[in-house]
Amino acid sequence: MEARTLTINMRPDWQGALRHAAKSAFQANAYQGETLNFDSPAAFFSHLTERRWVLINALQGSGELPVRELARRVGRDVKRVHEDASVLVDLGLVERTSRGGLLCPFADIHVDMHLSHAA
Repeated sequence: MEARTLTINMRPDWQGALRHAAKSAFQANAYQGETLNFDSPAAFFSHLTERRWVLINALQGSGELPVRELARRVGRDVKRVHEDASVLVDLGLVERTSRGGLLCPFADIHVDMHLSHAA
């Protein structure tokens, strides 16, 4: 099984980004990776806070972890880790297993962000 990858983009034209991704997927013969798009850097930073990045980092390559073990590893309160993990699950960055544990399925996460002056 090929390692899963994720690219996070910041594009206000999410429909154009979706069309581009669909076109690329239909032309490809192999796995192209997955994409998560935010319409602005502000939206990105409001969802992916520093503490949530710590959770992703702790989960990457660790296999399935129960919420309590994840909280212990990052030195945080279980309730707050559960809340942050729920946001990450909703975004698709983390998956919940059938046993209730958490898993980051991505071997590589790339953030593609360009900041430029609006015309």
